[in-house]
Amino acid sequence: KTGAVLLGISPDTSKAQKKFQDKFKLPFSLLADADKKVAEAYGVVQEKNMYGKKVMGIARTTFVIGPDGKIQHIFPKVKPEGHAAEVLAYLKESAKGAAYFRADLS
Repeated sequence: KTGAVLLGISPDTSKAQKKFQDKFKLPFSLLADADKKVAEAYGVVQEKNMYGKKVMGIARTTFVIGPDGKIQHIFPKVKPEGHAAEVLAYLKESAKGAAYFRADLS
């Protein structure tokens, strides 16, 4: 209803993405970034702590991108629980101030 388009992207292969999408019946497109070029371009390849060891990984992040292709808002360190509602609230609030606003998440 917000006019937003939702896309998910991860460093998984297209085959793994399809399996994940089917398993969870996701109603949006998943994009594969197996070479991590997109993740690097968006600055989400970061050092993480896994079981006491420092490793490089993808920081779960949501980007709201406007119709002009520019980043409107960044949600860093995303926790899946409750995040959809958080993004939807942001989109609704943003739409109040700019009727033209469209983003990549709903």
